Amino acid sequence: MKAEIRDALARVLGPNLLEDEEARKARGRDYWSRSAVAEQLGQQAVPALVAAPSTTEQLAEVVKICAANKAPMVPRGAGSGVVGGVLADGDCVVVSTENMTGLRSFDATNALATFGAGTLGIDAENLVRDRGFTIGNWPQSIDRSSVGGWVATRASGQYSTAYGNTEDLVYSLEAVLPNGEIYRSQDTPRAASGPDLRHLLIGSEGTLGLVTEVTFSLRPLPEPGVRQAFHFADIQTGIDVIREVITPGWRPPVVRLYDPRESRRHFGEFVPKGRCMLIFLHEGPPGHAALESAAVAQICGDAGGEQAEEAAVDRWFDHRNTVPSWTELLEQGLVVDTIEVAAAWSDLATLYHAVVDAVSAVPGVIAATAHSSHAYRSGANLYFSFAAKIEDQAHALDTYDACWGAAIDATVDLGAGISHHHGIGRVRLGWMGAELGQGGLSMLRAVKSALDPHDLMNPGVLIPPPS
Repeated sequence: MKAEIRDALARVLGPNLLEDEEARKARGRDYWSRSAVAEQLGQQAVPALVAAPSTTEQLAEVVKICAANKAPMVPRGAGSGVVGGVLADGDCVVVSTENMTGLRSFDATNALATFGAGTLGIDAENLVRDRGFTIGNWPQSIDRSSVGGWVATRASGQYSTAYGNTEDLVYSLEAVLPNGEIYRSQDTPRAASGPDLRHLLIGSEGTLGLVTEVTFSLRPLPEPGVRQAFHFADIQTGIDVIREVITPGWRPPVVRLYDPRESRRHFGEFVPKGRCMLIFLHEGPPGHAALESAAVAQICGDAGGEQAEEAAVDRWFDHRNTVPSWTELLEQGLVVDTIEVAAAWSDLATLYHAVVDAVSAVPGVIAATAHSSHAYRSGANLYFSFAAKIEDQAHALDTYDACWGAAIDATVDLGAGISHHHGIGRVRLGWMGAELGQGGLSMLRAVKSALDPHDLMNPGVLIPPPS
């Protein structure tokens, strides 16, 4: 990195320009499993510098300096992403929002709360809960992901079936564009003023701008919820039941169907071997949970579902965010990851079997399982997990790539969506042509070229280069 770039950044940031090796190493990548495998093999991403501004204006100056000097920038929130959206080498400046935190404004009348983009999700939720509201977004990473990261990756949480995904929760936002200009969307509940420019940034993964501030449209805290669980003979029956719940308009915040192996892993004695567990949480305004839970129980019973103890759902809530680290699994000789996709109701069971079979056929794979956790009027997601036993660490990356390739190839073959809520990053980059088509790729590349003609903002992510 040129000394003049470093000096210019230091004048803007002072102590918020991080240069020591440990600070740079800690911010050189996100939580991508493949990066953890590579690190075990001695391949570690270390950026040249880390810029951690505390204001939007400072961040804009950082971007202007980098743009003027053609220095690649890698935006980073809390680093919880799992698809390689953050991977910075010695030519890059990591631009971190870690110092842009806290509640900026709160409006009870209009049910709005504005946060700095680096605010952790759990902090944002607790701040509005103290005031009688909820954001309604509960990703598994809520205690380690930032609200700006939610926007950048078009994230989704465990309560999305009722409350919506990030794009449904964002009221307005602020961002710095690749030329250093500050963009602020209009504060209005809806607009017919041409395309919604917010959606150039929601899901852009830091390639079209860097989100600095987010305003959420809130909901009042619901009354205490009702939890219930049912188990079914097979995955197709469970999928059909979810469709019969969602299509008429019932919206339980939590609707999760587990295949037989995941059912036993998560619920143990609460589900007979070989059965698929389906759990629900119902909540809302007074009277809603009781009404909805009764209707859903009737649907489940009519489909042959057997009711499980409420304690089964309690177990899920108690452990829903508890997972071993990649390092712990690698130390056991396991390469592990998750892959979430989405499809229409008519394709879900076929997609489930196709992906499980394809991944299971990869040498070394000892488990390929799935659950569905986000449902819509016309379809749902599937969230796959795989584990492969590695005898020789030198082949770990090859096995990882083979598992992903098998899963996404099977998904593409069925015309399903290659990502539901984790984004594209680097791991799905090779399939973006199949996802968007040539017309879609041309549109995305044209937007990138117009906003970031020198490809300085998060290069190598989301947007495949022309072949």
